Amino acid sequence: MLKVLRNLKKSFWSVVVIVILLCIQAMTDLALPDYTSKIVNIGIQAGGIETAVPEIISKEDRDNLVMFTEQNNEILEYYTLLDNNPDKQQEKIITKYLGKDKDIQPNEVYVLKDIPKEEKDELAKQMASLLMEMSTITNEETANQIKEQIVINMPNVPEAQKQAIKSQSLMEFIKNMPEEQKNQILKEFTSKMDDMPDSIKEQAAISCVKEIYKKLGVDTDKLQNNYILMAGIQMIGIATITMVSAVSIMLLSSRVAAKLGRTLREKVFQKVIHFSNKELSEFSTASLITRSTNDIQQIQQLITMLFRVVVYAPIIGIGGFVKVLTNSDSQMAWIIGVAILAILFIVGTLFIMVMPKFKKLQELIDRLNQVAREILTGLPVIRAFHKEKKEEARFDTANANLMKTNIFVSRSMSMMMPLLMFVMNSIMILIVWVGGHNVDQGMMQVGDMMAFIQYTMQIVMAFLMISMISIMLPRASVSARRIQEVIETEPCIQDQTNPKSFDKNKKGWVEFKNVSFHYPDADTEVLSDIDFTAKPGETTAIIGSTGSGKSTVVNLLPRFYDVTGGELLIDGVNVKEVSQKELRDKIGLVPQKGILFSGTIASNIKYADRMMSEKKMKEAAKIAQATEFIESKDKKYEEAIAQGGSNVSGGQKQRLSIARAIAKEPEIFVFDDSFSALDFKTDQQLREALASQTKDKTVIIVAQRISTIMKAEKIVVLEEGKVVGIGTHEELMKNNETYRQIALSQLSEEELGEEGGE
Repeated sequence: MLKVLRNLKKSFWSVVVIVILLCIQAMTDLALPDYTSKIVNIGIQAGGIETAVPEIISKEDRDNLVMFTEQNNEILEYYTLLDNNPDKQQEKIITKYLGKDKDIQPNEVYVLKDIPKEEKDELAKQMASLLMEMSTITNEETANQIKEQIVINMPNVPEAQKQAIKSQSLMEFIKNMPEEQKNQILKEFTSKMDDMPDSIKEQAAISCVKEIYKKLGVDTDKLQNNYILMAGIQMIGIATITMVSAVSIMLLSSRVAAKLGRTLREKVFQKVIHFSNKELSEFSTASLITRSTNDIQQIQQLITMLFRVVVYAPIIGIGGFVKVLTNSDSQMAWIIGVAILAILFIVGTLFIMVMPKFKKLQELIDRLNQVAREILTGLPVIRAFHKEKKEEARFDTANANLMKTNIFVSRSMSMMMPLLMFVMNSIMILIVWVGGHNVDQGMMQVGDMMAFIQYTMQIVMAFLMISMISIMLPRASVSARRIQEVIETEPCIQDQTNPKSFDKNKKGWVEFKNVSFHYPDADTEVLSDIDFTAKPGETTAIIGSTGSGKSTVVNLLPRFYDVTGGELLIDGVNVKEVSQKELRDKIGLVPQKGILFSGTIASNIKYADRMMSEKKMKEAAKIAQATEFIESKDKKYEEAIAQGGSNVSGGQKQRLSIARAIAKEPEIFVFDDSFSALDFKTDQQLREALASQTKDKTVIIVAQRISTIMKAEKIVVLEEGKVVGIGTHEELMKNNETYRQIALSQLSEEELGEEGGE
C-alpha cells in the first residue's frame, strides 16, 4: 500500500495544503463546544459576567468585600480609585459597563487594573468565597435568619436592643460588633463556604457581581445580550472557517485522488504495453482490465477519505480528550473509554468477518470480466453452435458468486452504522444521566455537560472515521497489491544497457542459426535447430502442418518471445543486442488475425505514421487490393472502423492490415498467414502488386495455401518444430515427402505441374 501511496509525490503541495486545512478544521471544530458552554454558563446563567472579579465596583461594596478577608491589601492593589482623569483602561471599562455619558463621582468607584489572565483567574478564586459571603449577608431573607439566630443566642440583652438589632442591616450589625466577636462570626461563614462545591461558590459570586453592577446603574440585560451576540458571531465565524476548510479539503482530496488514479493507470498501461507474451499470459486480459479500472478506483475512494483519517481524526480524538480533561469534569472521562471500547469491539468483529472476503471479491470480479469477455468475443461461434443457454448459465454462475460475496460484505457493512449509532445514542443518554446528577449536586454546570457531550461525540466520530477506513483499507490494500504486482513485474524481454547498431552491409538479412525455443514454464521444445537465412530481394516462405511452429518462428522476429537456444540475427546483429524499437521499425508485420483499431480507414493505414501523405496511403491501399471496397464506402478513407474492425469482412480486414504494413515501408515484410481470407484472384493480384513494391526487401510469408508460396525463392518446411526441408517448390516436390503431401492435399498433380511450369 505504501508503495502505491509514494505516487502522491506529484501532488505534494496539494497534500500539504490539505493537511494544513485539516488542522485548521480540527482546531475550529474543537473550539465550538467551548463557545456552547460559555453561552450557557456565562451568557445565560451568569448574565454575561465572565468572572467572579468585578471590573468596576463602588467604594462601599469594595469596603464591605475586604471586611471578609485578612488579605485586603493584596486585593486592593488590583483596583484603582477613579479620579477626574481616568486613563484609557479605566475609560474602556466605564464605557463597557456604564456608557460614555454616565456621570460618575470621583473617589466613589474602583476600577480593575489591566492584569494578566492568570492573575485574574487566581484573584477570582480568592474573591469567590468573599463575594458569596457578602451575597449571603446582603440577602434580606438570609440576613433575617442570621439575625434571629444571633438574638436567640443573646438572652440577657434587653428587648429594645434586640429590636434595634433586627432593624439594622446585618452588614451594619457585623461592622459595629467588637473585633473578636466579628471575627468569630466571619470565621463561621468562611468555614461553611469552604465545604461548598466550587461551581456553587462561583455561581453565587457571579450573582453578587451582578448585584454590584446593578447598584452602579449597569444595564445587566444589555451586558448579557452583548455577550451572547458576540459569542454567536464568533461561532458563526468559526463555523464558516470550518465550512470553507471542509469544502476545500474535499475538492483537493478528490483532485489528488483522481490524479493518483491517473498516475497509476499510466504506470500500469506503460508497463503492460512493454510486456512480452510471457507476462501477458501470466496476467489474464480480464485481470489487467480489472486492475486498471476497479482496483484503481478502490485506491481513489480510499485517498478521498485517507487524509481526514490520518490527520483530522487523531487531532479530533486526542484534542477532544485533552479538552475533556482540562475544560470539563474529568470524573466523566470513563464514559469516553466505554464508548471507544464498544466501537472497537463492533469494528473488530466486523473486520474479522469481512476481511477474507475482500480478496475473493476482486478475484470474482476478474472471473466475471473474463467470462463476459470470452462470451462477447466468441458470440458468433456461440450462436453457430446454439450454446446461448450454456453460456448464459456460465455467466449467471460467475455473476451469482460475485453477488453472494457482495451481499455478504454489504450486509456486514450495513450492520456497522446502526450499531455505531446505537452506541453513540446510548453514550449520550449515559452522559445526560451522570451529568444531570453532577449538575444537581453542584459539581458541574449545564454548559459544561453540553460541552462534554459535544467533545464525546467528536471523539466517537473520530473513532468512527478510523473504523470506516479500517473497513475500506483492507479492500484497498488488496487492490494496491494487485496494482503493484503489475507495476513491479519486469518484462523478461528488455533492451541492453548499450544496444548495438545494425550492420548496414547486411541490411535486410534474417538469419536463424540453430534456433530453439520453448515457452516459459514448459519442458518440451516448440522449435529446435531452426537454421535458414532470408535475404533481401527474395521471398522466403514457411509452410507446415497445424502446430508445426510456423507462427512461433514469426513471433521470434520482433522479439515477442526470445529464443532459448541458438541465435536470431537481423542485419547481421543478434536481435537481443539491439533496441526493440529499432528492431520493430525494420519489420512490417501482418499478423495471422487481422487487427484493426477504432477510428477510420485512413487512421488504420496511417497507423505507423500519422503524418503520412495521402498519396502514400492510397498507394499502399492500392497494392493491398483494398481500393475497390474503400471507394465504395460513402466517406471513402474517412469511413469509420468499429472496435476490432467488426464492421468490415475478414478479407477487408486482412487487406487493410496488409496496407498498413506496406505503408510503413519496412526493410522486412512478415506475412503470418495473411492471405487466408482472400479469394484466389485477389491473392494473385495482391502478390503481383506486392512483388514490385518489395523487390529490394526481405519478404517472409507463412502460409497454408501452396498456391501462395509456389513462386517463393526459398520455402522452409516445418514439422513438429523442426526444419525438414528447404528449397524451391520444384525441389521440394521431388525431394521432400512432407511438402509433397501438403501440396497434393490442396492441388492435383496436374495443377502443381502447371503452376510449377509458369
